[in-house]
Amino acid sequence: MAAIEPGNVVTLVIQHKVRPGRAPAYEAWLKRAVSAAEQQNGHLGVNVIRSDGQNDTFTTVLRFAESWQLDEWIASDRRRLLIDEVLPLLEGGDQTQVSRDHEFWFSPAHAQAPQPPKWKQAVLTYLVICPLTMLIPQLWLPLFQQYPALGGVVASNLLITLCIVVPVVFWIMPVVTRCCAGWLSAR
Repeated sequence: MAAIEPGNVVTLVIQHKVRPGRAPAYEAWLKRAVSAAEQQNGHLGVNVIRSDGQNDTFTTVLRFAESWQLDEWIASDRRRLLIDEVLPLLEGGDQTQVSRDHEFWFSPAHAQAPQPPKWKQAVLTYLVICPLTMLIPQLWLPLFQQYPALGGVVASNLLITLCIVVPVVFWIMPVVTRCCAGWLSAR
């Protein structure tokens, strides 16, 4: 398996405005659509951002390792059938945009809401990473004591950094930014 080069990561951003009263049907469809996308070759992750407020707008961010893998997903019969199924639930159709910028912790630059101020992004990132930098080394300590080669500066830092970065990027920050969306978007 080839290593994933960060510069190759490509993102599909999908915006759907759901018709009034159709949100439950849309949510059921969305679960099936996300599951289908996760089975696609090169799929790296998905985040769904629900709008705050009165309208039911959903922004779905799908990341793929390579452009051709995203192109395969977009052109697939499976996705076409899913889109045909959801169109009656939507106002304005299936709005998509492809981006090579793979940093979507906060909001995409082209989303409806403006990107949060940098200081709020820094505070939230600090509050997520700081406890992990105190906890993760302690969890590795018994193994480092048992195997001194792993406890060396390079090896230990590589393991600790990996155990912080991967969960932060793929699981923690998407959840935290969704939970803190109101604070992030408040002026």
